[in-house]
Amino acid sequence: MEQALLEYISNNLDLSDEEVQFIIDLDIVKTYEKGTILLKEGQFLGNEYFIFQGCLRSYYMIDGVERTAEFYTELEPVSPVCVATGKPSEYYLSCIEESVLLVVNPEILQSSFEKFPRFERLCRTSTEQLLAQKQAALNNFRILSPEQRYLNLQSTRPDLIQRVPQYYLASYLGITPQSLSRMRARLVKK
Repeated sequence: MEQALLEYISNNLDLSDEEVQFIIDLDIVKTYEKGTILLKEGQFLGNEYFIFQGCLRSYYMIDGVERTAEFYTELEPVSPVCVATGKPSEYYLSCIEESVLLVVNPEILQSSFEKFPRFERLCRTSTEQLLAQKQAALNNFRILSPEQRYLNLQSTRPDLIQRVPQYYLASYLGITPQSLSRMRARLVKK
């Protein structure tokens, strides 16, 4: 699995033999089964993730009901808020597919950045791009109707429509599964 990590980094940086060996020695690529909960509400976790394969979902438990906050798929970093704040998590993070993840903690990242400063630039650039995408998605969520949110999701992340169970999609869109089903039927007729 380290090969996937090396290929990804090599697409952005020319790696030296020393850098390649350093990455291999870290042994930070892990596989998780579908249904694995990586983070629970109230738990502190020091791990950050990068997805090579699979799909993760973050969600809150509100009055005993799961409310999906976000989906993460291939080539996306996932940095739980509790890593930055040092406070217990307010949400859950789980694998909704078998997932192959890069798993790092702040100490590994810091030592990697100190030894190879180019890695920090790569991570910073990736994080800035993701932040801009997530900010645009949040803004759209605030101003669009549920139907517009669904159409936007369909055009920007069509893979999610096929990969994610309908009840998770409905929760993400802020509607019930029944409303989503009716909306989809109405859109097919148009």
